[in-house]
Amino acid sequence: MDLRDTIRSTGAVRSFRADPVDDAIVAAVLDDARFAPSGGNKQPWRIAVVSDPATRQAMADLMRPVWEEYMGAQAAGHRAFAYGRSVDAPPLPTPNALIDNIVAVPVVLAVAANLGDIAIMDGNADRPPVVGGASIYPFCWNVLLAARAHGLGGVMTTFLSRAEAAARPLLGLPADHALVATIFLGVPEHQNTKLARRPVEAFTTVDRFDGHPFAATPRVAH
Repeated sequence: MDLRDTIRSTGAVRSFRADPVDDAIVAAVLDDARFAPSGGNKQPWRIAVVSDPATRQAMADLMRPVWEEYMGAQAAGHRAFAYGRSVDAPPLPTPNALIDNIVAVPVVLAVAANLGDIAIMDGNADRPPVVGGASIYPFCWNVLLAARAHGLGGVMTTFLSRAEAAARPLLGLPADHALVATIFLGVPEHQNTKLARRPVEAFTTVDRFDGHPFAATPRVAH
């Protein structure tokens, strides 16, 4: 696929056909994804390809209450888990195709990051640190782009990360690693390629974040 077309049309895929995905394809996807950038080129990612049904079900059991907490907050009109906001809303039992059918998902990847290899530049900020993700999430996005190139679709979730303490022994997560994502892959039932996104001028300003909206202007030849 053309690179620009791939970037502009890779939507989240949450429902998959029953077609199995060969281990060789998974290896090829990860082989492409490993060229993602990372701070100091430390490549801090670790992947567990989770195929054991019991382990998958245990992951789903940990994600289920997080999902219901998320949906309860959303139903109450709040952005669930947003920084600085405490939402006292009851959990809302809601179907979730990935959690409910996790055993049947063709590929389940648990993604971890070695914290000792990540420079967390905002670690002393008076807010939760976020910039360390620059060394791991480009890899996760590369996984999804590479999957698309191999005829697959997928989605990255972070629900299991909220239950990291319980998931740690289940997945054998080392003490100095963080569980940063779970990625689901498979042959999509439908690949959504028409993505709704805000235009550039809606989120880009000149010189300052409170500056004038940025808009491309024709260059004048001198």
